[in-house]
Amino acid sequence: MDSKSNQSPTARILVEFLEVAITSVVFLKGVYPSVLDLIGEDAFERRRYMNIVVQRARHPQLRDYIHSAVSGLLPFIEKGLVERVAVIFFNTDNIPLERFIFKLATDQSYGSKVEEGDLEFSLRSFLVKLSVSEGLTKVLPRDCRWEITAYFRSLPRVSISKDADLWIPTDTKQWQQPPLITPIKSMSSEPLSVQLYLEHPSLSEPKPQEKKIL
Repeated sequence: MDSKSNQSPTARILVEFLEVAITSVVFLKGVYPSVLDLIGEDAFERRRYMNIVVQRARHPQLRDYIHSAVSGLLPFIEKGLVERVAVIFFNTDNIPLERFIFKLATDQSYGSKVEEGDLEFSLRSFLVKLSVSEGLTKVLPRDCRWEITAYFRSLPRVSISKDADLWIPTDTKQWQQPPLITPIKSMSSEPLSVQLYLEHPSLSEPKPQEKKIL
């Protein structure tokens, strides 16, 4: 029997969407510039998803990281444990510079009654909006790094799924002041509500002390 038949349609569609959306965020930020001169190919390639053109990572390690991280959230999304999924860009001191936040709320009681076409149509608008959101973001330093972070409503038990072992506490430091929030796109309907917004450090956020060489 196909394992997808036992999955919540809402959770499955959401996980597929998050994989494409996170790839779009990484492409938007230009973390992996064109490497044509080095290996003869770009870091991303154009594909179609939900009948629109999106970006797909060409490098196997990058593609597998995004896929495995998001796929590992499926059992927790099905149980309503995942509150937010974030793509965090941070500097060499592990201090966040910019965060793309996907805030999620799902009602799994709908089960197979979900109109998948309507759900995909609503999520497609997020990908369209993301593609033109560069002006809302900040320019990042060349040596910045990034990670996918999930925020749970409650800590998942390891016994829920072997995928729980994929998630470990993050080392990324937290801001001391509430962040500045820039909304990008939101939808609120049954059985799924999604908010996508940017977070930047507050203007009153203490500046990290410069390292001095003695």
